[in-house]
Amino acid sequence: MLVLASLLGASLAGAPPAAPAPVWQRVAPGVEYRWFDLPSPRGTARAHLLSVDLGNARVSMGLLYPGVVAARSPLSSLADNAGAVGGVNGDFFHLSETQHPGVEATGAPVGPAVADGRPLKAAVPNGQRYGPALPPGTNTRHVLGVGEDGLARVGELALDGTVSSQQGELPLGGLNQYALPVDAVGVFTKDWGAASRVRATCGTDTQRDAPCSTETYEVTVRGGQVVAVSEKPGRGAIAPGTEVLVGREAGARELRRMAVGDQVNVRYALAGGTYRFAVGGYPVLRAGEPLSGMDKVTPAVRTAAGVRDGGQRLLLLALDGSPGFRSGLTVVEVADAMRDLGASDAVNLDGGGSSTLVAREGGAAKVKVLNHPSGGAQRAVPNGIGIFVRGEEKP
Repeated sequence: MLVLASLLGASLAGAPPAAPAPVWQRVAPGVEYRWFDLPSPRGTARAHLLSVDLGNARVSMGLLYPGVVAARSPLSSLADNAGAVGGVNGDFFHLSETQHPGVEATGAPVGPAVADGRPLKAAVPNGQRYGPALPPGTNTRHVLGVGEDGLARVGELALDGTVSSQQGELPLGGLNQYALPVDAVGVFTKDWGAASRVRATCGTDTQRDAPCSTETYEVTVRGGQVVAVSEKPGRGAIAPGTEVLVGREAGARELRRMAVGDQVNVRYALAGGTYRFAVGGYPVLRAGEPLSGMDKVTPAVRTAAGVRDGGQRLLLLALDGSPGFRSGLTVVEVADAMRDLGASDAVNLDGGGSSTLVAREGGAAKVKVLNHPSGGAQRAVPNGIGIFVRGEEKP
């Protein structure tokens, strides 16, 4: 187990002495920041931590994102544009595309996303995800979020949706996702953005790099009526009030039965609880215990979020990617660190060059990057966890 040296005043025998950490620094009412060192026989890692009191009536959490699912921006820009006082990067995402010639990376995240109580997207199949191996018993549907009761929690959100027409009713297998299940029909809305929808028909449920499907179909629905059809998924912004249905294999064959002028009703929701905001991340700590079967070997710069005090406090942690520190922690060590900080439940978020923690300092109008991203500069990310404090909004 790691020792939180700067918090607990101890270090492991033989490890380099930890630098004294500053006291908690106030970011805004209910929000505090500090860094601390995590010494071990393999070197000392530095962690940066935001502690958020959700019991403070002025404090709320929200999803930081560029306005659409398939787009990316540096975390500091996302925070400043939204008026957040701090935050960390969020979900793993579709960063690169090398196995499917001519297909572009979408930048879209892996898991579900909810913004202002509205579902933006659902989860891709487990085999289509990016990031470290999932611990046993977890999947891409897991999220960290804040419910309508104002409490933080780790949960699971599954897509519940249908497409109804005169041909019958079809289950929806996707919502604004860069990868659809084999044989499925997915829906894309204005929240997707302008990125190509072709990638949604590539790979399989178990093999991300499998070839793109040769059997696809796309149906455009506006105002509840089919207005266009196409043999291949398209691209470009989707207007409000318009839904684009994309099918692959059996799903494509079902969509091919629709014709221009047909009446179609598309219904979807994310089942598993009512969230004000939610972001994808896989559990590493549950009821105060690290999950079994996690990687104990591979260190990496990581970001994590933890729930403590019955959901009334949220802990946001990002490691420092500076060459002066150990090159990250294993997933097990991250779980141990979150437990030592008092978290009962925690998720691992995107790491490596994505790990970024930002906050306002000394009454500043804009946030500052407080860790050192491992790539030397901020990476553009699709989403993040934002901290908002009423009365602290600034242009």
